[in-house]
Amino acid sequence: VQLQASGGGLVQPGGSLRLSCAVSGFSLGLYAIGWFRQAPGKEREGISCDNSDGSTYYVDSVKGRFTISRDNAKNTEYLQMNSLKAEDTAVYYCARYPFRARCSPSVRRDGMDYWGKGTLVTVSS
Repeated sequence: VQLQASGGGLVQPGGSLRLSCAVSGFSLGLYAIGWFRQAPGKEREGISCDNSDGSTYYVDSVKGRFTISRDNAKNTEYLQMNSLKAEDTAVYYCARYPFRARCSPSVRRDGMDYWGKGTLVTVSS
């Protein structure tokens, strides 16, 4: 099982990025996936997740700006990030929930069974 986040980079405030999480070793369509981030000096926090049935959740800090989606045929999860702010600067990670586990609005980081390596997003002018 592997997850690999990509798509990070340097972007100006107000800009957009789309992160991808390519998964292998399992069928994406059967699992919930979460996106998390860790800013310098802070704990890792959950920001968004989606269940295999299409239900999605966002924490307040990204609601209305970020959109989670998936392409099960390509085994890839996405996070579209718009209206980026300096406080969005962080390393972003995708992670898998255990089989049949569902994510919830709180997007808790505990209980994930596989984590991908992160991708750095820097929002700066």
